[in-house]
Amino acid sequence: MQSTRTLKDRIFLIIKGLGMGAANKVPGVSGGVVAFVAGFYEEFIYSLQRVNKTAFKLLFNGRFKSFYQYINGKFLVLLFFGMIVSYFSVSKILDYFLKNYELYVWSLFFGMILGSIYYINKDFKDWNTKSIISLAVGIILGVGISFLDPATENDNLIFVFFCGIISVSGMTLPGFSGSFILILLGNYVLLLVDSVNALYDTFAEIFTGDFSFVENEIRMRLLKVLGMFTLGSVTGLVTFSHVLNYVLHHYKSITIASIIGFIIGSLGVVWPWKRTLYKTQEDGSFLLDSRGEKIISNYERFLPEFNTETYIAIGYVALGILVVLALEWYGQRTNKIK
Repeated sequence: MQSTRTLKDRIFLIIKGLGMGAANKVPGVSGGVVAFVAGFYEEFIYSLQRVNKTAFKLLFNGRFKSFYQYINGKFLVLLFFGMIVSYFSVSKILDYFLKNYELYVWSLFFGMILGSIYYINKDFKDWNTKSIISLAVGIILGVGISFLDPATENDNLIFVFFCGIISVSGMTLPGFSGSFILILLGNYVLLLVDSVNALYDTFAEIFTGDFSFVENEIRMRLLKVLGMFTLGSVTGLVTFSHVLNYVLHHYKSITIASIIGFIIGSLGVVWPWKRTLYKTQEDGSFLLDSRGEKIISNYERFLPEFNTETYIAIGYVALGILVVLALEWYGQRTNKIK
């Protein structure tokens, strides 16, 4: 019975990784919110901050089993496996739905974020002057970020490394969307679309015994960019986890209040009823990215007319709230079993 439950827990952990990976790729949505609502956020941060000097000492001394146990390896491996699979599967499906059913996808995520605000706030009782100020600062930053104009694409490797550090914040800081930050930095398409597709194509060619990609300058450039982005992401992930582990232990109320504020502020990014604005040149023509697609400038938000499409969208908002409540129920049930 225990082994069956353990297998089920492993499967659900991979599914949580899939959810985090998919959420991290959607601008305005934070994978950290998935971790928070699903009830494994603190374990996630704790496990990451175990990647420290002691861990590397165990690794370099060849004590691989001790290293694996020290960093809570089973948890991290299954979670990151789910995230990686998500980038080549679930996120591809999301790309399709964002292109063809954009309003309904944003409505679903808007509902999930509303549900997340309820979930985090319902057990938070430590409201005082400091936590209220932290809440306000979080909201102002979240809203302020949503109205910034994106920069242009930049494949300088040092800048790409910096993008990796910043973008991974969405995994560790709920409400702070790493993918939206990449849009603001101008590198969303380069780092989360082009380079990921390049890696996918490379693996597919290697599998068939085709190594001609080594002579493809564009492919090699994208792989180099992805490698530097990954290195920056790992650096940011470990660094942020140490900082967050410290502040969660010493300033938990202020941190939770700030997270609630960030999430409330992010509602502006995922507001379903918006028109995409694109960057233009002096002659009025659209600026294009490396794929020949129009570059997003920002969004024009508006209140919807009440019609069938709007009612369906509101239904998806309700569904998003129900998804979060279901995650909450599962998290509570899992904790009771443990």
